[in-house]
Amino acid sequence: MNQTLDIQPLTILFQFAFLYPIVMSFFWMSGGLYYYFRRERHARPRTDPPPMAEFPFATLLIPCHNEGDNAEETIEAALAQNYPNFEIIAINDGSRDNTAEVLNALAAKHDRLRVIHLDRNLGKANALRMGALAARSEYLVCIDGDALLDEYATHWMVWHLTSGPRVGAVTGNPRIRNRSTLLGRLQVGEFSSIIGMIKRAQRVYGRIFTVSGVISAFRRTALHRIGYWSDDMVTEDIDISWRLQLDHWDIRYEPNALCFILMPETLKGLWRQRLRWAQGGVEVLRRHGATFFEWRKRRMWGVLAEYLLSVLWAYTMLLIIVLWALGKFIELPPALYIHTILPSWHGVILALVCMLQFASSFVIDRRYETQVGRNYFWMIWYPMAFWLLSLFTTVAAVPKTLFKKRGKRATWVSPDRGIR
Repeated sequence: MNQTLDIQPLTILFQFAFLYPIVMSFFWMSGGLYYYFRRERHARPRTDPPPMAEFPFATLLIPCHNEGDNAEETIEAALAQNYPNFEIIAINDGSRDNTAEVLNALAAKHDRLRVIHLDRNLGKANALRMGALAARSEYLVCIDGDALLDEYATHWMVWHLTSGPRVGAVTGNPRIRNRSTLLGRLQVGEFSSIIGMIKRAQRVYGRIFTVSGVISAFRRTALHRIGYWSDDMVTEDIDISWRLQLDHWDIRYEPNALCFILMPETLKGLWRQRLRWAQGGVEVLRRHGATFFEWRKRRMWGVLAEYLLSVLWAYTMLLIIVLWALGKFIELPPALYIHTILPSWHGVILALVCMLQFASSFVIDRRYETQVGRNYFWMIWYPMAFWLLSLFTTVAAVPKTLFKKRGKRATWVSPDRGIR
């Protein structure tokens, strides 16, 4: 009996570390597949969006910081929208390269394009706010300055916003453009089988954790009610998603709203990006945590529990690794000694579940990208590379965010856009 009690704490740790990713995988798969069979399987094709009685005026907002190499391609793709009634506002946020010259030249050629120049780097949230205040429409489609918007995306997103008075935002379907390295190919599968499936499942079960910052649309009335984007949050997309839903606005996911994006393909760039994402979740929890337990906001409890469990899993894995490492140098009590952290049969089961999730997501996603399945076998490396990355970025983000000075403006830092 005493021996059983001695090993119980470690047994609980291992069981949680092992079962959490498996349970969440089946949670996401069941929700994602339900969403697919209920809403996507027999839905209209991407190139035939739902008819609209009228086409309300829409504004495409494109915040830019040092986007001289990408701005023209991004603007040209935005101008090619298969939607008759729109304008484009590009916000040059204190760029130090030739972004201003490129945008001015494009504005001289295209009547739909207006350019706002800000004299210094005040951050993406501030740039979006300036664009929203200058917009002449109620419906705002926001993309990054290096993203290529699919020609039907605006129609799909505005259709959602006009379909109900409580639809405050729509998040689109980012697709990876740069796939020349293993990291790039892994992210193709990640955006399909992890991010896309999670959004489908969250949409089925309750609320969405975050819109995609690279492709999302908003009702300006909803933004005005909550005070627009916060300029002191490192991830303005996570914050705006939670504040909209806490104010009882609905956020929808539209997989037909495609947007082709550049992602990091170096370990340094990927670390910086994922650390920022992890910080964004902690920041939202710190700022809004006290309000989550109100009964009126109970629909947020599911996504809150999912996030808290992910943080707990990261610190559980860290504790297991620390105990294993200490056991190599000092003598630990038998109840705390960990012989190995190398996967045995647990690892085989995790890998099989992981590959099952990837397979099911590729079946769903081939509707939007017929060749996505060719990345399937690369995904065997995903758990080792990206779960470790998620673990350590989450562990690092919690203290970094908790000790961060409140109210400090989050300004632009040019990201790693991969090897092209």
